[in-house]
Amino acid sequence: MPPDTYTSTRADQPLLPTLRRFLPFLWPAGQPKLKARIVVAMLLVIASKLVQVFGAAFTLKYAVDRMAGNDRGALTLVVLLVVGYAASRFGTTLFDNLRNAVFERVGQDASRRLAAQVFRHLHALSLDFHLSRRTGAVTKVVERGTKSIDTMLYFLLFNIAPTVFELVLVLGLFWTKFGWPLVIATVVMVVGYIAFTRMVTDWRNALRARMNDLDTGAVAHAVDSLLNFETVKYFGAEEREARRYDEGITAYSEAAVKSENSLAWLNLGQALITNLMLAGGMGFVVWRWSRGLASAGDVVFVSTLLAQLFRPLDLLGMVYRTIRQGALDMAAMFDLIDTPASVVDVADAPALAVSAGHVRFENVSFGYDAGRPILRDLELDVPAGSTLAVVGPSGAGKSTLARLLYRFYDLTGGRITVDGQDIAQVRQASLRAAIGIVPQDTVLFNDTIGYNIAYGREGAEMPEVEAAAKGAAIAGFIERQPLGYATRVGERGLKLSGGEKQRVAIARTLLKNPPILILDEATSALDSRTEADILDTLEAIERGRTTIVIAHRLSTVVHADQIVVLEAGRIIEKGTHGELLRREGVYAEMWNRQAQERAGDDDGALAAE
Repeated sequence: MPPDTYTSTRADQPLLPTLRRFLPFLWPAGQPKLKARIVVAMLLVIASKLVQVFGAAFTLKYAVDRMAGNDRGALTLVVLLVVGYAASRFGTTLFDNLRNAVFERVGQDASRRLAAQVFRHLHALSLDFHLSRRTGAVTKVVERGTKSIDTMLYFLLFNIAPTVFELVLVLGLFWTKFGWPLVIATVVMVVGYIAFTRMVTDWRNALRARMNDLDTGAVAHAVDSLLNFETVKYFGAEEREARRYDEGITAYSEAAVKSENSLAWLNLGQALITNLMLAGGMGFVVWRWSRGLASAGDVVFVSTLLAQLFRPLDLLGMVYRTIRQGALDMAAMFDLIDTPASVVDVADAPALAVSAGHVRFENVSFGYDAGRPILRDLELDVPAGSTLAVVGPSGAGKSTLARLLYRFYDLTGGRITVDGQDIAQVRQASLRAAIGIVPQDTVLFNDTIGYNIAYGREGAEMPEVEAAAKGAAIAGFIERQPLGYATRVGERGLKLSGGEKQRVAIARTLLKNPPILILDEATSALDSRTEADILDTLEAIERGRTTIVIAHRLSTVVHADQIVVLEAGRIIEKGTHGELLRREGVYAEMWNRQAQERAGDDDGALAAE
């Protein structure tokens, strides 16, 4: 059986460029064992067709000729011919299945290599790509594309190529035994069949393209909705989400009905062409028989050959559609592969060499969009081992600093250096290896606590994981769990509280042990008691590291060696906590406002008690 097929949403995608790019998979370079399997599979294909054309057709013809001649003494021969006919049919099935068994590894290996290449490339793409795409839609494109390569290999090698070979054999036999009229009629039938099939299939592809657009949209919305199920519940929007999904799949089902109904027209047209040819071919042989130019067995001979030829032709519509859709699916995936990363290493970039961890932002300007600058000529100097706090209102550009230091984006002006090395001139992997982050929103993998902590450094041993957990003050909590470090945290870590997730993030960063640390509003989502506990842990891990603390609550940064106040992408104040309070500027105003809020919260808590 052929593999399952998928469809694409790009009906107007040129077919030939994708097929040319696909051809190397038919003969994989540097894979002699796979090439040997392909050769053996093709030999089995040839053997199957030779047995089918010569074995089945001729044995049945000779058996009928003997029976038509009323030669009762030839019973044994006729029985042997009939047995030979059955053996030929079995041989065809045997060779076809042996071919599938030999070739299966080739298709699976090609799918594996392509899937791995796409997955690796997706992780190599820049942050802006992932922020602008729906995860569900991207995974659907990758799934269809990788599945389609096995399908394409199967049909190109085991349907189209064998059909062409069989057609050549049949035309040769028809020319030898019946002359040019039957040859021309067969060629005209095949050409007309292919033209009709292509025309109707292209029409059906447009219908299926819309169907798959709707399918992809419904799946993308479903994934997005399920990933944000908490938000759905917060706003009591379960019914609203169900209606949206129902509307999406209703539109999909309507398009699917139209697409499937169009198949009836294709099947009827194909059946009309093939049966007209069968009637004409057999009628021509009967006419020759009436003139003594053919035997009764020749009618069966022609009928058998045409019936065998019609069998793969009957699948031609499905094969053409599948190959075209497979090419479209792969084209969509190749588009992902061809999507360039907006942030790339320069040629022969060296690795970042961190000796102390001195970070500088020199006249840095940046905007996510050309017309909307975020940072303007920013100057920051973070000496090695010191702590810099960045505060300011929402939208001031605080979290953007962390993204730029990680080089998720390239600057529009200025440069960022680590120990005097421009981060745009070093390898990204080495830069990110030197930086650790405890983010505002800690998202964990749906795995164990141990796995999530160990994710901080590949190859970390269990004692190192436990030491990191102790450093993050979460070891006690883990040890109280029945499964300990094997406790699963759930989707995005939702089985843990906010404080527990933050401590796992801290432990993960401790295990990485980077010389440069970013704390991006690491306690903003926590209650005051949990925040106080985690602040002690954070201050402990800051010691000896160059640290940038991005914060909204000023109480979390009073210990910083330097505090800068950002507003509209510019530094409006700079100094220590005491210096900024004495200056009675924006920082002092923010401090007083938050102090009043804290006092109000405390009074409310006392009244509640």
